[in-house]
Amino acid sequence: MTRLLATETTYSRTAYADGPRLLADIGATHARFALETAPGTVRAVRVLMCDDFSGIVPLLHCYLADHAGTRIHHAAFALANPISGDLIRMTNRDWQFSTDDVRRQLNLSTLLIVNDFTALAMSLPVLKADSLLQVGGGTPAENAVVGVLGPGTGLGVSGVIPTLDGFVTLGSEGGHVSFAPADEREFAILQFAWREWPHVSNERLISGPGMEIIYRALAARNGVASAARSAPDIISGALEQHDALCLETLECFCGMLGGAAANLAVTLGAFGGIFIGGGIVPRMAEWFATSPFRARFEAKGRFTDYLAQIPTYVIMTPNPAFYGVATILSEHLRGRSGANTLMERVQHLQHELSPAEQRVAALVIEHPRKVLHEPIAEIARLADVSQPTVIRFCRSLGFLGLADFKLKFANSLTGTIPVRHSQVRVSDSTHDLSAKVIDNTVSAILKFRDQLDVVSIERAIALLRKASRVEFYAMGNARVVALDGQHKFFRFRIPTSAYGDSHLFKLAADLLKPGDVVIAISTSGELPDLLTAVDTARAAGADVIAITSSKSALAKKASICLAVDHSEDSTTFLSMISRILQLLLIDIMSVGISLGAPDEGELEPARLMISHLDV
Repeated sequence: MTRLLATETTYSRTAYADGPRLLADIGATHARFALETAPGTVRAVRVLMCDDFSGIVPLLHCYLADHAGTRIHHAAFALANPISGDLIRMTNRDWQFSTDDVRRQLNLSTLLIVNDFTALAMSLPVLKADSLLQVGGGTPAENAVVGVLGPGTGLGVSGVIPTLDGFVTLGSEGGHVSFAPADEREFAILQFAWREWPHVSNERLISGPGMEIIYRALAARNGVASAARSAPDIISGALEQHDALCLETLECFCGMLGGAAANLAVTLGAFGGIFIGGGIVPRMAEWFATSPFRARFEAKGRFTDYLAQIPTYVIMTPNPAFYGVATILSEHLRGRSGANTLMERVQHLQHELSPAEQRVAALVIEHPRKVLHEPIAEIARLADVSQPTVIRFCRSLGFLGLADFKLKFANSLTGTIPVRHSQVRVSDSTHDLSAKVIDNTVSAILKFRDQLDVVSIERAIALLRKASRVEFYAMGNARVVALDGQHKFFRFRIPTSAYGDSHLFKLAADLLKPGDVVIAISTSGELPDLLTAVDTARAAGADVIAITSSKSALAKKASICLAVDHSEDSTTFLSMISRILQLLLIDIMSVGISLGAPDEGELEPARLMISHLDV
């Protein structure tokens, strides 16, 4: 039976436009979940025991079962594990998974997974003073580096570096540096640990399991017969029962933590402070404030005065990693809002801004030309905000400042540029014309990326991998896409043909049989001869993959539709962007086929795959 350890519910006043966001902090022992309904507002916080689940997907399904009627598009998880690439193998649990597979199984548009202490570090800039307990002296310097570490099942280590545009966190595995004893007692503990491991890292001793090793080592050193205890039992034995061995264990543990914190402080130059998180220290915060931690932190010989200036804090707020992953997710979505123009992006993100920044956003939306041409003082006056607020607004959208924002905003206000000779103005330089074409194409590609139907693409790749023959049917501008597809697919040793004549469509379709695949390409999806050929192909038992508008007749007749819904008037203007998006689908399918191609003699598909991945 699943154990539910905690439940907390709060409610937001201003919900996200696209629904709540799923946040998680998944450690080796516990997994904490919440729904963020507005910036900084979470509800339905739950803590589940990882031992109750066989993997991360059942764990997620358990939490989401209580929110079956809630559509969740975006999620971010903090994981007590190194994060490198899509495949994640947990070091403290027998779990492994693909991030993208989990995203698809949960039907998410976005899933970010970061190291848990990267998330904790990212939470520090938003924590309030009453969320922290200062231990010892020192005063934080402004705009200075911050260090963070914390013992739990392991020992997490990270740092925060301030920049002009926000904060950069360090993806560190600093808990695995070699443990260095400071006295004879700690050397005895190290020798005890060496019996089990040839390499003893800080994490082996400065963690929950490490506290248990320290207890056993001290019992052996002191000649005390004592049964093994868990870390919670050692803490309660020390603080509630005043057991001498438990107290010595805690003193030794806190001293070791102080030494590790000092090493982190001098390594980073962390004059912004050292912050202690994790699940152990906050449980004994009051005692910890008088423990050997701070004395050991400052015991650095010639660098004692250096460290005395650096403050140390215990993070007391519950679930601080939620705020970190929420910030990381918000920044990611700001960069991929799906907006086709910067104006749409401002509208999309307006609700995430502070009230003062929202006034600047309203001015941008209502009077874009004024914002483009007026100086910062006038923009601030019109929006009834300070000049620094205008700068913060620009940085909230990911720009360096007002000048950078204006440059991108000016490009976005040009609108969609139809490519025909009569539209070219005498005043347009080659640079301006090139920028317009490229910017509109890039914008369309990014929007196309965010709207991709990955499930349909996977089905199409699966069909093509087992196809006995592939034929491309296309007319007009789409013929160049068909020829590109024939050129690529032929290299997979699949019999491939391309037809661009309506009469040949019918003849070719009559010769098809089950196992054959037709790729029909049409911007409009309404060409009668093409539709007739598709009907013939389907009647012969062949499958049809349509690259066309999702609302077209061709899409309805096809086995699989790969939608390209970019709107272009191809009767008047030269069709450009739609063709590029169609070519991208051909490339995606080509790379997908090459990833599943047999090894024997398939040198050409491998080269094709590599050329696309390098791009």
